Amino acid sequence: MASVETAAEHERILREIESTDTNCIGPTLRSVYDGRAHGLFVENLEGRIRNHDRDIEKMCNHHFQGFVDSITELLKVRGEAQKLKSQVTETNTKLQDDGKEILSTMDELMGCRIQQRNIVTTIEKLTRCLPVLQMYSKLQEQMKAKRYYPALRTLENLEQSCLPQAGEYRFCAIMAENIPRLRVQIRDVSMSELKDFLESIRKHSDKIGGAAMKQAQTQRSLNSAGMQQRGGSGRRVRKEPPSTELEGQSGSPLSEQDSGILDVEDEEDDGEEEVPGAQELVDYSPVYRCLHIYTVLGARDTFENYYRKQRRKQARLVLQPHSNMHETLEGYRRYFNQIVGFFVVEDQVLHTTQGLVNRAYLEELWDLALSKTIAALRTHSSYCTDPDLVLDLKNLIVLFADTLQGYGFTVNQLFDMLLEMRDQYGEILLKKWAVSFRQILDLDNYSPIPVSTPEEYHSITSQFPFQDPELDKSPFPKKLPFSEFVPRVYSQLKEFIYACLKFSEDLHLSSTEIDDMIRKSTNLLLTRTLSNCLQYAIKKKNVGLAELVQIIINTTHLEQSCHYLEEFISNITNVPPDTMNATKLYGTSTFKDARHTAEAGIYTKLNHKIDQFLQLADYDWMAVQGAGQASDYLSDLIAFLCSTFSVFTHLPGKAIEHGTLPGKVAQTACMSACKHLSTSLLQQLLEPDVRQVSMGALQQLNVDVKECERFARAGPVPGFQGDTLLLAFIDLRQLLDLFTQWDWSTYLADYGRPTCKYLRVNPHTALALLEKMKDTSRKNNMFSQFRKNERDKQKLIDTVVKQLRNLIASNQS
Repeated sequence: MASVETAAEHERILREIESTDTNCIGPTLRSVYDGRAHGLFVENLEGRIRNHDRDIEKMCNHHFQGFVDSITELLKVRGEAQKLKSQVTETNTKLQDDGKEILSTMDELMGCRIQQRNIVTTIEKLTRCLPVLQMYSKLQEQMKAKRYYPALRTLENLEQSCLPQAGEYRFCAIMAENIPRLRVQIRDVSMSELKDFLESIRKHSDKIGGAAMKQAQTQRSLNSAGMQQRGGSGRRVRKEPPSTELEGQSGSPLSEQDSGILDVEDEEDDGEEEVPGAQELVDYSPVYRCLHIYTVLGARDTFENYYRKQRRKQARLVLQPHSNMHETLEGYRRYFNQIVGFFVVEDQVLHTTQGLVNRAYLEELWDLALSKTIAALRTHSSYCTDPDLVLDLKNLIVLFADTLQGYGFTVNQLFDMLLEMRDQYGEILLKKWAVSFRQILDLDNYSPIPVSTPEEYHSITSQFPFQDPELDKSPFPKKLPFSEFVPRVYSQLKEFIYACLKFSEDLHLSSTEIDDMIRKSTNLLLTRTLSNCLQYAIKKKNVGLAELVQIIINTTHLEQSCHYLEEFISNITNVPPDTMNATKLYGTSTFKDARHTAEAGIYTKLNHKIDQFLQLADYDWMAVQGAGQASDYLSDLIAFLCSTFSVFTHLPGKAIEHGTLPGKVAQTACMSACKHLSTSLLQQLLEPDVRQVSMGALQQLNVDVKECERFARAGPVPGFQGDTLLLAFIDLRQLLDLFTQWDWSTYLADYGRPTCKYLRVNPHTALALLEKMKDTSRKNNMFSQFRKNERDKQKLIDTVVKQLRNLIASNQS
């Protein structure tokens, strides 16, 4: 069964091989080899091949005669074919010869058509690419010429219009790749220009501010002369905002030059006929270009923040004063010029750009500048001691304030600070005038002014308001009652008033405020500065009595001139002196105090002179009996007092070159001298060094006191009523009478009564003197005249001492 099936399978495979395309027998043969009887299959295959070979042989034998006949006919045809070939070759040769010219013409025509097609294609492509190349060339030229804003516009057109139309070319791809870098380059270059601009205006801000302040000063001068000129000051003539022109023709900006730097290096002073405008010194095109470039790039906020941040930093630098700014006015001027220059630039930027800076930002910077400027001025002006420098500084501050006020900034705080500086200026003036007053007082000869001619008299009276009809009638030469320092001091007072008035100018103060300020400052000058100088002059060690007398006379005349000073102030301020709430001059009290001090100095000098005479006193406190006449030192002292008071009151005596004391002062001086003399004599008697006193010494002292009383009765100074001057010696007189008369019974009996004979005798003083006499009684017979009344001398004194002590104890209880 297996062999039959295998044979059938092989038969089937053989039929497939016979009927199937040779390309598809692979799977059939594979099935044979996959089986195990491929040998048998090979045998069957060879048998099949032999069968087909026999069939072929039979068929060939059947058709062989026909094949021979065909060969015979083919051989006949070959001859004809050779002929036809010769004809074809000959014809082909002719055709080739004839077609060579045509082929050559066709090649030329084909080349021309290809060239024409290429030209058309090239023209078409160039038509698309030329605008790109032209635009790029224009861009390169603009970049080379530093016209960055139009370059940015060209770059935008190139990117949005030209490159998309040109197609995809390598150079277009390169250009497209360069566009972001070019934008960054333009941005960086414009920012670099802006930085150069900022550095330039920082460097030259003082020149910008100087031009602005000159402009304001010129306009103020014109206004003060009554001329009205528009555009001369206040809001300056500005450049037109560039925003309307930057998008004008061909997209070019207002200024395509690479300026952006101040042109102040070439500015020269051509005189005062034409003051250049501050805005004309600056080319703001770098700001405008950079602003619009950043706006186009969509980074306007970044630019605004950067600009404001940098300007804030520059503001802090500008507002930082130099350490030695207070030494010269130029230091202050440069400081103010820098600040003005800074805000002039910002004001221009505010009005020529749209939102780069706003009013709030500018006001914030101005508030910062105002506070720092005022603080710096307060600090540095406090070091200033020159009133001229302070006055120049005040004028500079006023000009600074007026300039900035013209640009719309509020400057009220500056004028408030000037009012504070006015007080400082007044203090500096007081110090300067204190030096002047001291020099005048030190150089004065303290003698009445001699005048020999009417011209000299008029010269002095024109400086000082002096009126004396009697002196006017007297012939020349004559003497004015006051010394040189009176007209000099009066002239200095007027100069001080003028100096105060100068500071008040341009402070926008009313006449009443100026008048009040001048009067208050003059009061300070009188009550503090002049008063201290007079006190200093009076209290100097080398000042004599004559000088003190002259000072009293001088201060009297200066006091009388105060109402002339008030009239003088009213005339220069146009404020009547009787205006309500008007400040009055306090010169009366100043000169009164000086006179009182001079009077006290006279009293002190007299007392000191008396002390010098008393130092010559040489009492013998143990003398048995007095000399019977006044002591030599006391006689000399009395002679000195008589001469002195005779001179001071113009009594008959030696003529002097000084004025006379007023009667009341002379009387007070005389009374003071007598009291001091009486007190000093009593003090000598009670000195601790004087331990023992004899009755003879008391008798000598009694004689000296009587000499003093004779001087008092003689009336050395007129005006005393009765024996008023004798009261200066009453204490010493009653004490000496009590001891010389030994009237203790009366003293002890009447003590405490208003009618007591020895009312001015102090029991303590009497007890101290008794103690000194107690020891003396043991050594001499000073009480011999009392032997009849008292046996025991010592008991007598002890009894009186005991009674006095009881009396003192009872008074204390």
